[in-house]
Amino acid sequence: MSRIQNRLLAAARTPISYSQTTLQCIRPFSQTCSRHDEPKRPPSLLSMLSRSAQSSQSRGPPRPGPGGDMSALQRILAQDAVLGARNLPTMTEQILGENQNEAKEDWGPANEPFHFHIYAHKHNCHITVTKPNRNAIISKSAGDIGFKKAKRSTYDAAYQLTAYIIDKLHQGNWHKNITALEVVLRGFGAGREAATKVLLGTEGRMLRDKIVKVSDSTRLKFGGTRSPKPRRLG
Repeated sequence: MSRIQNRLLAAARTPISYSQTTLQCIRPFSQTCSRHDEPKRPPSLLSMLSRSAQSSQSRGPPRPGPGGDMSALQRILAQDAVLGARNLPTMTEQILGENQNEAKEDWGPANEPFHFHIYAHKHNCHITVTKPNRNAIISKSAGDIGFKKAKRSTYDAAYQLTAYIIDKLHQGNWHKNITALEVVLRGFGAGREAATKVLLGTEGRMLRDKIVKVSDSTRLKFGGTRSPKPRRLG
């Protein structure tokens, strides 16, 4: 046996004495890895609300009156219900906005408006709402909301489709983010007039004041191949 092997065997036979400091430092490798690999969870909404309630309590005593015994957390939730009914930003949204560290999505140039595309042809109606960078927010057709076959080309189908799109924008709070809106019309189907009626009616009151431009992108034919023979009825 060589000298190096003898030294290794002798070192392996000698008992290792662990001091108290050494024992404190020794821990399983798996626990160390799992502790470092665990992602930092963001604070929950309940913890942020309770933290805000504690800060509001530290600022001053609760207001006297019939609701004086109500906790600060309950007062915040009650105020959120009132603000939400008035379509105003709630305290919960403000707390989430203050604690959100993620970068806001780049929507494109600041001078570019949002776009409300209405494509109405004789068989169907398509509506697409896009951001200034041309990324779609929502895109639906009359067939997507339950109209089938020939009913997709009717005035009523386009009317209900436009009202559905506007309702989805309200549910996603996009009416608060949209500052300027361009309406783009294409085609001469029945949906053209129906979508215009919705935007000018009660359903479009939240978006009507933000319309800055109305444009027409209907395709026009110049030359090209011969058109098909017109259909004859009767």
